[in-house]
Formats: sequence, structure tokens, C-alpha cells
Amino acid sequence: MKKGLFIVFEGPEGCGKTTHARLLYRYLIKKGYSVVLTREPGGTKVAELIRRILLHKDINITPLTELLLYEASRAQHIEEVIKPNLLKGKIVISDRFADASLVYQGFARGLTMEFVKKINDIVVNGFYPYITFILDVDVEEGLKRVFLRAKKFDRLEKENLRF
Repeated sequence: MKKGLFIVFEGPEGCGKTTHARLLYRYLIKKGYSVVLTREPGGTKVAELIRRILLHKDINITPLTELLLYEASRAQHIEEVIKPNLLKGKIVISDRFADASLVYQGFARGLTMEFVKKINDIVVNGFYPYITFILDVDVEEGLKRVFLRAKKFDRLEKENLRF
């Protein structure tokens, strides 16, 4: 069975992940490729519901619960969007994927990298990206961009600069 190409954009808030993912998507569509553009958390009905919980500004979530919610969202996303489209030979472009959990739930939330990686490996089950583009931006510049585009701030955008 023909396998497609999985491309991911990662980086801090306000670095341009969504913009670059959309630009690549449009470019590849114009060139005649079959392309799917998606995001994490989200991309499916179940994952979008989990996204609402994760980003809800008025609730506190423990680091372990947060990781498991992201991984549940990712598992659904892989089974409904990523895996079937890759197996059809399509190009799948995702705004964030498993590396985000290493940074946010591992480094920033204090869970061990080994533990987060182990859970990622179980959930991803071999469907890692062909290439991941890691975009960077000065933290203050990135947050400035987030503040300029946001009408209201979610739970993660309310975190302090250290996060």
C-alpha cells in the first residue's frame, strides 16, 4: 500500500506554525498534490472536544491529566485523520504533534521526558512525521503576536513567560 508524507510544524506560541502550515498546504494543493491540513490538539470531533477542555481558561489541570488528555486527543487524531490519509498516499500537514508534549508536559510541566516519550511512542504507534519543522521566535515577540490576534486568552496563553 502506498504511504503518504507526514509533515509537522512545531514551535512556541506566536512563531508562525499555523501560517507556515497553511502556506505549505496551499502551495502543495496548487501543485496538484492531495493534501490534508490538520492541527493538535484537535482535528476530529472527539479531539476538538478534548481541546476545549485543555484550553478552558477557568479550570486547573494536573500535569499528568493534561498529558493524558493530549495523548487521548492525539490517539483519536491519528486513527481518524493521520493514519487513513497517509495510507491513501496523501500528504498530511499538522500544526503541532507529539514533540509538543515533550516540551509542554515534559519540560514545562515537570513530567519526566522518558515518561512522556514512552506514552508518545505508545500512542503514535509508528506514525511519526517524515519531517518536523521547528520554528522559533523571541518569547516576548511571540506572545505579542498572540495578544494581538487573540480576542480572549485560553488556559495556556495565560501562563507566565517562564512557561
